[in-house]
Amino acid sequence: MRLSVLDQSVARAGRPHDESIRHTVALAQACEALGYQRFWLSEHHALPTLVGTAPEVLMAAIAARTSRIRIGSAGVMLPHYSPFKVAEQFRVLDALAPGRIDLGVGRAPGSDQRTARLLNPDLGAAANFPQQVLELKAWVNGEDLPPGHPGQGVRALPMAATAPQLWMLGSSGYGAQLAGHYGLPYAFAHFITDGEGCKSALDLYRATFRPGVLERPTTAVCLSALAAETEEQAWHLFRSRERARIDRRSGKFGPLLPPAEAARPYDPGEQAELALLRERAIVGSARQVRDKLLARAAQYEVDELVIVTWAWDPAAQRRSYELLAGAFELA
Repeated sequence: MRLSVLDQSVARAGRPHDESIRHTVALAQACEALGYQRFWLSEHHALPTLVGTAPEVLMAAIAARTSRIRIGSAGVMLPHYSPFKVAEQFRVLDALAPGRIDLGVGRAPGSDQRTARLLNPDLGAAANFPQQVLELKAWVNGEDLPPGHPGQGVRALPMAATAPQLWMLGSSGYGAQLAGHYGLPYAFAHFITDGEGCKSALDLYRATFRPGVLERPTTAVCLSALAAETEEQAWHLFRSRERARIDRRSGKFGPLLPPAEAARPYDPGEQAELALLRERAIVGSARQVRDKLLARAAQYEVDELVIVTWAWDPAAQRRSYELLAGAFELA
């Protein structure tokens, strides 16, 4: 079982945003030492809960401070940008960390529509996503675009012996089918849907896969997990995330609260959602979380899990990854 990490640079109440960014870099260094396969970074804009807005910049900082772990975006929201410019950025990253760069792309805005318009006034760009992926694939891998294409004969530099690994990210069947069509590796965002649609998307990906960038299907599932020394301590730490999830239901976004301050009265609808959230949550001691993760891996027939861990205390977040690395004997 390969384990990897996705960090979103979560905003924490009472702590400055820049601290979250620096902690992400330090966490990547720690995860490399612990034996994790890859370290991915998300892209969100103008969202008070998440301050990781520029994964490509963070990737450069992490590349300079690590030597083995793969580093990637999870992902670049491609409709915001020019595929050519993204290819250039990631080819530079690959020059800094040869053979260690993952370029995960997604179609979702990663923000509200107003912010999306500020990033790219053409909100219809998402309709061109399949073409954007095709262009990005060509430029990243040094392939030629077909005759008549405006970019035919243009190269994304620097060229090198290695190239970024393109991944398709998604939380529905759309991205799964596109990944299968282009022969790309596919990662499902289980932590966004709480598992809804995960198995059907993976099945669709495998059913539609045809050799392209890869010769055979490659899958990963990104899911939320939190481990602590004891089950009781883990559920206490989980209060921060459950408050954020319940608040999000009513459109309230803010920094992650300390667990001791996270409790508030919940209405009947919120209580029902909270019960379902706790039922699905992968929370507990290291052994309990390991067993739940292995069960998910068997359920979805994947050989790599990407772990997302939210905790108000950065030390608690790091300890969770340490405990899981020990439970899976990564080092």
